[in-house]
Amino acid sequence: MALRAATGRCRWLARALAAPGPARVPPMPPLSPPAAAAASGLLRARARFASTAGQGPEGERLQRRVVVVRITSPFAWLRTRFYYLLIRLYFDQEFSIEEFTRGAKQAFSVVSKLLSQRKLELLDELVSAEVLQVLKEKISLLPDSHRDALAADIDSIMYTTEGDVRIYYDDDGRKFVSILMCFWYLNGANLPDKVPGETKVFQIVFGDESSKEKKHLLTANYEFQREFTEGAKPDWTITRIEHPRLLE
Repeated sequence: MALRAATGRCRWLARALAAPGPARVPPMPPLSPPAAAAASGLLRARARFASTAGQGPEGERLQRRVVVVRITSPFAWLRTRFYYLLIRLYFDQEFSIEEFTRGAKQAFSVVSKLLSQRKLELLDELVSAEVLQVLKEKISLLPDSHRDALAADIDSIMYTTEGDVRIYYDDDGRKFVSILMCFWYLNGANLPDKVPGETKVFQIVFGDESSKEKKHLLTANYEFQREFTEGAKPDWTITRIEHPRLLE
């Protein structure tokens, strides 16, 4: 990705997410990780993988289809929908979680690729300064295989869901909304079966022994935050980035 092209794409995504800008928010208390939510029964998912043979200019080729079945508690579903209603009633009448999710997926794809390429200087418009500082330290210590595994093509994102939604005020009376998005994506990086922490990495193999292609099913959590105080810019900023067992 050329430097100029990458910069232009970041600016386009900034507009898609209402032009995320520099962080203006004091440090936030940590949220409960999605893994804990899954353990408590708020969010559980499983993936089923199937393949069908197809024809193309180069002969037969493998087509992939991934179906993710989501099981969530009624309480969690009602809670998030209640927050979306509050956002539309008191903050942004045109807010749509569907449009927000589409923009979040695009932002996740671009940011994850730039992280993988170590082009953090292009993330100023999308990621808060505090998060960028931490990422600079972590990225420099990653092995090549783990850094390659950070990248998520938009077509490789298999599943997207909101992990948590918060509405809160700071000590100065400023109003904020934060939405934690969870992504499942396929990546072909050369990862071991187990990464640090003794956590199993899901592997999917397509094709036969002569033409098999191995992919890893990985997860990432990105938090988007916006200030809704009167007079504040309508900017969504990424204030949390997690690639479990890869970027810690």
